[in-house]
Amino acid sequence: MEKSLEPVVKELQDKFGVTFEEFRGEVQCAIKAEHIIDALTLVRDTHQFELLSAQTAVDYYPQTSPRFHVVYQLTSLSKNLSVQLRVPVSGDSPKLQTAANVFKSAVWRERELLDMFGIEFEGHPDPRRILMPDDTEGHPLRKDFPLGYEEPQFSFNFDEIDLRKPYAKE
Repeated sequence: MEKSLEPVVKELQDKFGVTFEEFRGEVQCAIKAEHIIDALTLVRDTHQFELLSAQTAVDYYPQTSPRFHVVYQLTSLSKNLSVQLRVPVSGDSPKLQTAANVFKSAVWRERELLDMFGIEFEGHPDPRRILMPDDTEGHPLRKDFPLGYEEPQFSFNFDEIDLRKPYAKE
């Protein structure tokens, strides 16, 4: 771990009991959901991580507890550092507190997570779909989302697939 990142991780461990791991120079801190807003505020105000450079989720289906990890990638432009906070979220009723009051860019990213993964953010100022139509059922980035599949048509299987295609009746 980079020396200048050690005090950040140490303070997160002391105040919030985070566990961390490092892989190829990237530090990932696992934190409980009830502490995420306080931790985001701490690293922003005390350690100058002024940019929420990414917010996404990972689906661990068929595992249900936790099914998701919501990932916050934070960057300190002044110190040229980055740290990742990961929050485990249950698959039964995936909810977290909104980070929109800490980082304004979280408004859009949390809408994407609601739309694509179905993770709700309590206290969000505009909780509606952003990428998919309003009448879309389900969440496309979940691993259990049904995939539509159509076999590609080539010269060797043209006749077989052509027979299965629905054509307009005259």
